[in-house]
Amino acid sequence: MKTAFSILCAAMCSFSGSAAAQNYPARPVKFVVGFAAGGPTDVIARIIAQDMTVSVGQSFVVENRPGANAIIATEAVANSAPDGYTTLFSSLSLLVNAILPGTKAKYDPFKDFAPVSNVASLPMIVVTATSSPFNSMKELISLAKAKPGELSYGTSGIGGSTHLAGAMLENMTGTKMINVPFKGNGPALSEVMAGRVTFMFYPITGIAGHVTGGKLKALAVGTEGPDPDFPNVPTMAQAGFPGLEVTAPWVGVLAPAATPSPVVNRLAEEIRKSLAKPEIRARMREQGAVIIGDTPTEFAAFLRKDQERWARVIKASGVKAE
Repeated sequence: MKTAFSILCAAMCSFSGSAAAQNYPARPVKFVVGFAAGGPTDVIARIIAQDMTVSVGQSFVVENRPGANAIIATEAVANSAPDGYTTLFSSLSLLVNAILPGTKAKYDPFKDFAPVSNVASLPMIVVTATSSPFNSMKELISLAKAKPGELSYGTSGIGGSTHLAGAMLENMTGTKMINVPFKGNGPALSEVMAGRVTFMFYPITGIAGHVTGGKLKALAVGTEGPDPDFPNVPTMAQAGFPGLEVTAPWVGVLAPAATPSPVVNRLAEEIRKSLAKPEIRARMREQGAVIIGDTPTEFAAFLRKDQERWARVIKASGVKAE
């Protein structure tokens, strides 16, 4: 049974949180990104930050803290003051790092964070250099079987979405290829363009220009149906690899645990307002992103289901941290 004192404390905390939300944000808000600038998570974060800076009337700043598949950034935010001013603009690495065998992550994605909003999902696309000797997924796999252990795929780090997608492909086809991890998808893509890394699964954000500009060849897209930005590129299923589309990562915002609910709800509301604007929807579509913009409660439920899904993928593929 609640005592009068506990009821009074709860009321005071509720009032304090509501007051904080009314004044929030009173100073700049940080979106901490655990990957290098130029990658998909960074690009989406900057689109939202730029718009919210104008619409909210307070600065929203993207801070890149790459390394260890976003563990550095994630732990930094988890240990930040729970006031809504330091938030994590994250992807599925948040969940994977917590369950990947051998990982050194020292956080719990559910106990240490308050979900704010799932911003968007980013279907994958398989790309290779224009100078590569193959023009389809089947040709790629044929070469991988002919030269086991020689072909490589670039990734944003051990256990990232691009790594898990590559591991799934190896497991599905019985091939052995080399995972080449980088501090973000952007640096990995540069090496693929240069032909020093054979191929990669890349979140579809901002990739169309590189393909139409002749810097990359697209082999398959991870959308359910044909993508209008890649009219001549087959889906994963059409290319003969159904199931690989489930690797599409999400990008979303989380605050440190114990951040007052009114503050979390205010931030989520402002994110949804931004995502509802025609100009922002157009910019997101240009990046190939599928807009979500859900509530904190909906995002929390999604995260539980998504971690269960990735746990099955990790077990089946035998992926381990190095």
